[in-house]
Amino acid sequence: MAITLTEPAARRVLNFLATRGALGLRLAVKTSGCSGMAYAIEFADAAGNDDVRFESHGVTLLVDPKSLPFLDGTEVDFVREGLNEGFKFSNPNAKHACGCGESFGV
Repeated sequence: MAITLTEPAARRVLNFLATRGALGLRLAVKTSGCSGMAYAIEFADAAGNDDVRFESHGVTLLVDPKSLPFLDGTEVDFVREGLNEGFKFSNPNAKHACGCGESFGV
């Protein structure tokens, strides 16, 4: 099982973490959107007892056990497209996604 960041995503996250002083990032899925699930990403100040921990390019990633089966194998990238920028999830478990890219289904 693994969840990884690309180098551009790790650089972006490390800049945020240096400013904020958090332990790392918490990645999860929640029920939402027109396809059923949406990604949730937030700063993690501490690890929970059940969290699964991954390290990628110097960034600590924490995932709760319920989200892990939906995120296993995911790579998170940071992309710039025109005037927009943000994190992009490449998830091998996603069978379909909504048109706006905000949610996915398995």
